Amino acid sequence: MGFKTKIRFLHKWLGLISGLIVFIVCITGCIFCFHDEIKDITRKEWRLVEPQNKPFLSPSELQQKAKEVAPANKVSMVSYYGKNRSAIVYTYSNSGNLYLYFNPYTGKHLKSENPETDFFIIVEYIHLYLLLPDYIGKHIIGGATIVFILLLISGIIQWWPKRKSDIKRSFTVKWSAKWRRVNYDWHNTSGFYIALIALILAITGLTFTYEWVGEGIYKSFNLGGDKAAETKTPLIDTTAFKTNSITAIDKAFAQTLKLEPKAEMFFVMIPQKKGDIVSTGSYPHALRYDQQSNYYFHPSSGKLIQSQTFDKKTLGLKVVEMNYGIHTGQVLDLPGKIIAFTVSLIAAALPVSGFLIWFGRSRKSKKSKSIKKPSRF
Repeated sequence: MGFKTKIRFLHKWLGLISGLIVFIVCITGCIFCFHDEIKDITRKEWRLVEPQNKPFLSPSELQQKAKEVAPANKVSMVSYYGKNRSAIVYTYSNSGNLYLYFNPYTGKHLKSENPETDFFIIVEYIHLYLLLPDYIGKHIIGGATIVFILLLISGIIQWWPKRKSDIKRSFTVKWSAKWRRVNYDWHNTSGFYIALIALILAITGLTFTYEWVGEGIYKSFNLGGDKAAETKTPLIDTTAFKTNSITAIDKAFAQTLKLEPKAEMFFVMIPQKKGDIVSTGSYPHALRYDQQSNYYFHPSSGKLIQSQTFDKKTLGLKVVEMNYGIHTGQVLDLPGKIIAFTVSLIAAALPVSGFLIWFGRSRKSKKSKSIKKPSRF
């Protein structure tokens, strides 16, 4: 059995084993690509607000508003998504999470959203866990993604033309041929054209399942280093104060606004117990989660303890924090999302076209075996 024959055998059976999961992951990725744009159109009543020439309400004010709406819930984070967007207060309780939308200027409650019933969050959970418990589903998705990477590599090896005369044929689809030939050509050529971007999407997707992938990316771009040390949250002496102060989160947010005057999007993490640091973050663009700057404040005094601006982060950490944007195409705004959507859609079609190739050959093989040779007697 030659090398390419072995690769063809591997490609066939890996594709048959993982095809359905790869199809589900890619289709849900397509749907999720434009979720922000779709929600801005279909849910503009509570996602968008009229910009006003005044400052946002403080985190503690929005926290108090949230307690009025959902008194049984605890607040974990307050996020400001832009001057023309609602602020979201993220809450949780024993019965589940609840996202509360407020006008950031007036504090008017706009919407309460249960993430477990939201269409796009369900799509995201299918994409990440197949709606299974995360400790099970993520490994199924992770395993299928690794197989998909092997399929891309083995597919390129199979596609690679043997002779110079085959090069032109390898890059084109013979549309005038019968549909089985068109399907075969399309499977090979489309797989080649999307291979590099699909590989990037697959690797960035693996970081959501396996921490070692993110560590590997970090070390690759830094030529070593310790990601945990660079991202370590500072510790404070809990014996030096009695309780956390509610004004600390407001002071932290006010200082973050001064330190990042050009930023459009902010978050404030609310301490859940004594000694938890008040952490804030800023992003230069609304609804884009790259180029993040982080700040850490004392939970009692609101004094700045440590800062980690984007320009001071190592290249490895910058790339790791760009992972979500790269995976969704968000890092290149609308053109990037279009690319990610198109590649994911084609990738979803590859298991289908591959199955048709296998099914056609399987039927042809059975037919040829069923034809008996005429007797000589």
